[in-house]
Parts: sequence; structure tokens; C-alpha cells
Amino acid sequence: MKIRSRKLMMCLGMLIASTLGMKAQEQGGASVGTMNLTLAQAIEIALAENPTIKVADKDIELKKIADKEAWQALLPTLDANLSLSHSIQVAAIKTAMGEFKMGFDGSTTATGALNLALPVFAPTVYQNMKLTKEDIKLAQEKSRSSKLGLIKEVTKAYYAALLAQDSYEVMQKSYKTSSQNFEVVNNKYQVGSVSEYDKISAEVQMRAMNSNVVSTKTGLNLAMLQLKVLMGITPDIDININDSLKAYEGSLVLPNIANEEVLSDNSALRQLDMNRTILERTRKVLMTNFMPTVALQLTGQYSSYSNKNWNVFGYSYSPSSTLAVAVNVPIFHASNWTKLKTNRILLAQLEDTRLNTQRQLNMEVQSYKQNMASTIAQVESNAEAVKQAGKAVSISSKRYEVGRGTILELNQSETALTQAELTYVQSIYDYLKNKADLDYTLGRETYLK
Repeated sequence: MKIRSRKLMMCLGMLIASTLGMKAQEQGGASVGTMNLTLAQAIEIALAENPTIKVADKDIELKKIADKEAWQALLPTLDANLSLSHSIQVAAIKTAMGEFKMGFDGSTTATGALNLALPVFAPTVYQNMKLTKEDIKLAQEKSRSSKLGLIKEVTKAYYAALLAQDSYEVMQKSYKTSSQNFEVVNNKYQVGSVSEYDKISAEVQMRAMNSNVVSTKTGLNLAMLQLKVLMGITPDIDININDSLKAYEGSLVLPNIANEEVLSDNSALRQLDMNRTILERTRKVLMTNFMPTVALQLTGQYSSYSNKNWNVFGYSYSPSSTLAVAVNVPIFHASNWTKLKTNRILLAQLEDTRLNTQRQLNMEVQSYKQNMASTIAQVESNAEAVKQAGKAVSISSKRYEVGRGTILELNQSETALTQAELTYVQSIYDYLKNKADLDYTLGRETYLK
């Protein structure tokens, strides 16, 4: 944890320093580069700063405190009791021999006692101690599930930011190309070598691309903001992702999942198994309701009776002490049988829930695998489509320059290239998104330490 904290402080320090450096730089508007945030750094910061992780960790602390409370029930207890009572009219016993009052009217009684109790045999406490141990394990698994879920969300947000960033670059390049084409067409129009229709078509194409650039820029800002929120950092901290979806093309492989690995580490199934263990332990706790308990109690007392004034320090006190062994034997409590029946139903219900959850998770794993296999084929096809669309733009541009092509062909080829590049990066993103979902479903702890 100390190493992770140092790394986190270094990352945040570099971010803040780079931001301040950008503000201080005043040489022709130039600015120093910000921190190049990687996926591993984003996940590390999120695990340290995201509030949901902190809540899960505090839940573990609460369970550990409950575990201490369980075994502390076996420790002796010591209580002090002080009482002062004033009798306005005392009770009288009437017999055939006459009436006898139990004290004096208007008298005061003072009592001070110490009570020491020690459980000797408490089966419920013993089972509760074991139950709290299972609660701690469940809380730790819930914390692990929260971390895995956060890793999945940060990973998908990181890839979504890459998709928005790559799409923005594609749109910028397309806008630059359409702007250059418009300048060429406009120059030809000025000298009368092309029609006004060509000039208008080229201008419409350029303005449409400019609108797309603005839209993708907005999408990029929102994707970056989403990533910052998941990381638990403030929006005013500037980050830069020096990465691209194209860099992941070589790592797109079909996952080879061993049979023993399937769902063995899935957090949802683990929690269901732990809940079953807790229910089984709870049944043993309920069974202790049919068992006797033994406790030892030692009481020491000082008392003073029938005093005529309120001066407690002037009373005459007499000591007394008792030692008792209390044995409580339950004979019949109808609710104990009802609780056992409820426990059996909950166990059966949990088994059905686990079976249904396992089937759904198996279906999700197969779905993610098939989607990944499909996107791998799409990436290969889309990469080739980008090459062919690039050639088409080059050919249509040459044809238009020599007067053998039309502005419509040129615009269509540029639009096809833009679409092919966007589809290409989208297919890579789809693979990475499905891989993140698959890793979460399988409970892989790639980024957990």
C-alpha cells in the first residue's frame, strides 16, 4: 500500500507540475507536454482515489470490528449498581398473630453492589465467532468485486477516449484534405476551368467535415471527462493519452480459456458460495438455541436499611456476597423451529440462484468470445478497406486534376476513406471492450496487486 501511495503521489505530482508548466510557458503560445497517461496509470490512480473502493475497504474494517465484538462476548463483565430508595409507606404482613411492617415509614435504604459475570459454556458465542470470520471473507470478496468492476469501467473508458481521440484525428485529416481540395477547385473556378457546381460541391464537403470535427471534439472532451470521474480526479487536471487504438492491432488474438478457468474466479459466484457458507454457519448458530448455557456470577453488596435521614455517608452498612452458577436449559421455543425452516428455504433458494447465475455467465463468456472472434475478422477486413479507400482517393484526385474525373467521384472517395478509417478503429475498440468485459466475468486480476 505504501508503494502504491508513492506511485500515486508521483503521478499526481507530475500531472500538476506539467499543468503549471503549461501556464507558465509564454513563448509564442508554446506549451510543455502534459503527462502521458497510460492505462496502467489510470487504473492505479482509480483504485487509490475512487470513492467506491474506499467504501468497500471501510466495510472490511467494520467486519473486523464485528469479529472482535464476537470473541469479546467470552470476556468477563463487571458492573456497578448504586441505588437510593425512600419508603413513604412500607408494606405490612397481616397474619393471625397480628400485623408486622417490613421496615419504617419515611425511611431510606442505600445499596451498592458489584456484579462479576463470566460465561462458562456459550455455544452461540462460539458459532458467532466463526460466522464473523466468514463475514470478513465475504466483505473482502465484495471489495475485490468493486475493484474488478472499477478496472473494467476505467479500461472501457480509456478505450472510449482512444476511440474519440482517433476519430477526432481522422476527422481533422479529412477536413484538411477537403480544405485543400476546395482551394484547388476554387483556383480552377477563378480561371474558369471548372464549373460553379464543382466549387459549391467542394465547399459543402469542406463545411460538412468541419462540422464533424467540432462534433468529434465534443465527444473527445466528454470521453476524457468520464475517464477523469472514474479515476477520481478533478476535471481541471489536464491529461494527455499518448496512445492509439491502432497500436493494439497486433495484440488482437482469440482468447484460449481453459475449462478449469471458466468462472472459477468470477466474483459473483464466489460471493454466492460464501453466502452459502454463511447460511450453513447460521444454521449451526440456530442449532445452539437448543443447547444449554452455563454462566458464573459473583456479586458483592453493601446495604443499609431503614435510615431516618438522607446522610448516606453516616449510614451503617453491612456487606454481603453471593456466588451463583446459572444453567439455562431451553425446553421449548416454537420460533427456533421456524428459524431453522427459513434457513433451509434460503439455502435452497441460494442454490437455484447460483445455478441460474452460472448459466447466464457461461452465456456471457461465449458471447464475448464470439464477438472478439468476429471483430478480429472485421479488423483485418477493415484494415484492407482503409488501404483500398486510400488508393481510391489518390486515383480520383489524379483523375480530377487531369479533367477525367468529377467532383462527385472525389467527394465520394474521400467520404469512403473517412468511413473506412472510422470503421477500422471502431472494430478495434469493439474487441478491446469485449475483452475488458470477458476479463471481468472471468475475474482476472491483471491489475490487482
